[in-house]
Amino acid sequence: MSESPKGISGRIAAFFQESQLTPLLALVGLLLGVFAVLVTPREEEPQIDVTFANVFIPYPGGSAKEVEQLVTNNAEQVAMQIAGVEHVYSNSMPGMAVLGVRFEVGQKRTDAIVRLYNAFYEHQDWMPKGVNAGPVLIKPKGIDDVPVFAVTLTDKDPAAGAQLPLAVARLLETELKRVPGTGDVYTLGGPEQIVQVALNAQRLAAFGLSPRDLRDALQATNQSTDAGSVVSANTAIQVQAGTFLTRPEEVGALVVGLFQGRPVYLRDVADVKLTTALPEHYVNDCTTGSAGQCRPAVTVAVTKKAGENAVAVTNGLEARLDALHGIAIPDNVALRITRNYGQTAEDKALKLIEKLVFATSSVVLLVLLTLGRREAVIVGTAVFITLTITLFASWAAGFTLNRVSLFALIFSIGILVDDAIVVVENIHRHLVRGGKSLREAIPLAVDEVGGPTILATFTVIAALLPMAFVRGLMGPYMSPIPINASMGMLISLAVAFVLTPWLALKLLGRAAAHHGHEEGRLDRWLLDTFRARMTPFLKGRAGRSARVKLLGGIIIAILLSMGLAVVKLVVLKMLPFDNKSEFQVVVDMPAGTPLEETERVMQALGSSLATVPEVTDF
Repeated sequence: MSESPKGISGRIAAFFQESQLTPLLALVGLLLGVFAVLVTPREEEPQIDVTFANVFIPYPGGSAKEVEQLVTNNAEQVAMQIAGVEHVYSNSMPGMAVLGVRFEVGQKRTDAIVRLYNAFYEHQDWMPKGVNAGPVLIKPKGIDDVPVFAVTLTDKDPAAGAQLPLAVARLLETELKRVPGTGDVYTLGGPEQIVQVALNAQRLAAFGLSPRDLRDALQATNQSTDAGSVVSANTAIQVQAGTFLTRPEEVGALVVGLFQGRPVYLRDVADVKLTTALPEHYVNDCTTGSAGQCRPAVTVAVTKKAGENAVAVTNGLEARLDALHGIAIPDNVALRITRNYGQTAEDKALKLIEKLVFATSSVVLLVLLTLGRREAVIVGTAVFITLTITLFASWAAGFTLNRVSLFALIFSIGILVDDAIVVVENIHRHLVRGGKSLREAIPLAVDEVGGPTILATFTVIAALLPMAFVRGLMGPYMSPIPINASMGMLISLAVAFVLTPWLALKLLGRAAAHHGHEEGRLDRWLLDTFRARMTPFLKGRAGRSARVKLLGGIIIAILLSMGLAVVKLVVLKMLPFDNKSEFQVVVDMPAGTPLEETERVMQALGSSLATVPEVTDF
């Protein structure tokens, strides 16, 4: 009579080793993994909820002290009443109060912003009586407001300036917004063109006019309103009254008064011309080397929507730019992509996937050398299916493919293979011992190691999972490690009890008859090697000296390995290196520094950076 397994692991193995559901379940797990790889967004970093908002409250005419006492203090009290608010920062300035409201990490962006709006609109009577403050403006910010893509435009003619690139950038804003997944698209650099009206005091006095007359005439004329509709010939015609002034000629032809029965035009009392506005940003694109130079430039920055795949969005933006060459981008405008976080995210993901494949292959190779090629195939298949199902579970849990989540899989690969190796090794041992058929040996072999394997799995999970409940910024950032590793451990346990017995029955059946002879020689060689190396340490007092030397050697090896970190031959890091080809220099100038002085300092800093051999452009 054949012996039947008594534990739950052996009974599971006995059921699934010949079940037709087992290969179907494995196929489903494989397809789920492929689906997860295709649909999971790829990011550089984990997408955590870090929500904050700027609240602008105008108080025209109020001094900084009045703004603080009458507006800011009351606004702070309103903001601190909101659930989930961690910090409130305030800045009082003449005519304006600005609050920075930061929510706790993990607060959902939409819910947090709705609570912020509700708080200020529910307390519209929070202002002291007699204080005529303007409407509250709330501008939410989050991690997705950081641009993932930037393209810098310059005129190939160094003396041409940035007017043409600015015009092209305005066209690109519209075109790039059409790419699926893009968020905000905006342009930095390049002063806007304006119509400048320079008053002539002598002419104004000669015609009996004042600056107020000109202002009133401009305000009354430079507007367009809907004047209703006229029905004619069975057709409703929309009537628009007035037009906006766009050209210097139109502004100069504006009638601003009468003198001696004749109209006075704006060009009679002022110089009207098309010019550039005072710049709010200076952008220069510089290259180094013998032909290095700086040119006025404009940069178009693009953010992405929350939850979108950064790789797909940036690839779509690149394709759109390629299609616009010669159409919206003239040949005399040079274009250079100065930020592409999708490309860096893809590079990091591929690098970590390579390391994941290397780690898995190393384990399979070890099994191949010690147990055999069929056992190696079983372990490799079990690990691969475990990883695919884990990727699907990670996607279902809301994680993205980033360097932290992939690092979690690499970190846990040594743990994930344990279950499959333990089960396969014990099946292998039963085959070597003989006495039972493979069909009988598999459930018993799984049953023998089932309890310790379950206990070891949950012990590791118990050690890892508490890390997922760390609060603050680091907790959600590092949460893919404990959660992905724990899910992978559970999936690995299920695969070891369900898929591994079925694979063992299919792959080891033909070799079962020869297993004892072939593997016996390998076992004898390993046993002889073990005895030759370890016996000297086990000979009572005679082996004491050898044991002391062994202990001393181990201690020295540990100290030497720790010394590698001290001399920085091995760098201690929680995560893989963030190997970017760019860095950012931020300069804080004194308050009140004009833009032109800041530009001068940046030009001097750029000249210094240009002397660094590793710098190619800035």
